Amino acid sequence: MAWLKWLVAAAALLALLFVAVSVVGAMRWRGLTEQLNARLEAARRPPTPARFDARELVGLPAPVQRYFRAVLNDGAPIVAAARVEHAGTFNMGEAADQWKPFTSHQRVVTRSPGFVWDGKVAMLPGLPVRVHDAYVSGEGILRPAILGLFTLVDLRGSGAVAQGELMRFFAEAAWYPTALLPSQGVRWEAVDEQSARATLVDGPLSVTMIFRFDSKGLMASGRAEARGRTVGGKVILTPWEGRWSNYQMHSGMKVPMTGEVAWLLPRSQGGDKPYWRGTITALRYEIAP
Repeated sequence: MAWLKWLVAAAALLALLFVAVSVVGAMRWRGLTEQLNARLEAARRPPTPARFDARELVGLPAPVQRYFRAVLNDGAPIVAAARVEHAGTFNMGEAADQWKPFTSHQRVVTRSPGFVWDGKVAMLPGLPVRVHDAYVSGEGILRPAILGLFTLVDLRGSGAVAQGELMRFFAEAAWYPTALLPSQGVRWEAVDEQSARATLVDGPLSVTMIFRFDSKGLMASGRAEARGRTVGGKVILTPWEGRWSNYQMHSGMKVPMTGEVAWLLPRSQGGDKPYWRGTITALRYEIAP
């Protein structure tokens, strides 16, 4: 039975090797995350003014005025930064759906706009894919890596990738609604009684989205007509939408705790393709001094 003992020993050795690789990968990934967060903080500047004045709503489209009055109180502090934790499912399939559970931590600063999303997707038991999705100092970053060591895709740059990540920041601003105020650099234009067009500029980049509001005045969705979608390692401009629900009061503001994000594909390609469904499990604000 010597062969059995040898087999057990080999299996134990492989298990120890896998654990060691996992630990090294986690440590390496943590270091990369800290570097991104340090760059995010270095580009940070304090928002002004420090508090919301309802008088700045005068002249805004009617649905936008209703939204801010529904989610903010006059005199509410301006959010300078936030930490957000999520749990949900992520669709890893390009053709067929492959929904996998994920957890994530996200650091956000509102001026200059930026974020670092540090996600962990459970592809198989004990085999996570770690993901950085970020917008830092005008650079967009998308990098998934098995165990945090073996990179699957590494997209970064100040062009289409950066614009797509700035769109993500813009759509997610419903979680920190003071970032959508005109005083924070957002320009609003009327569309109809339930939607409005908004534009955000950061340096050379400019993004425009259509935001739709429900019967209670709350933001239901944000849509971009062209956001970079990664297909086969290439970026293809595709209509895209974030949808928000389950609004709750948090630190005096009403924010959505549940969301879904989807690519809006033509019917010939299967129609809408959701790829992110998540719930906020923790949300902490840093307010302007």
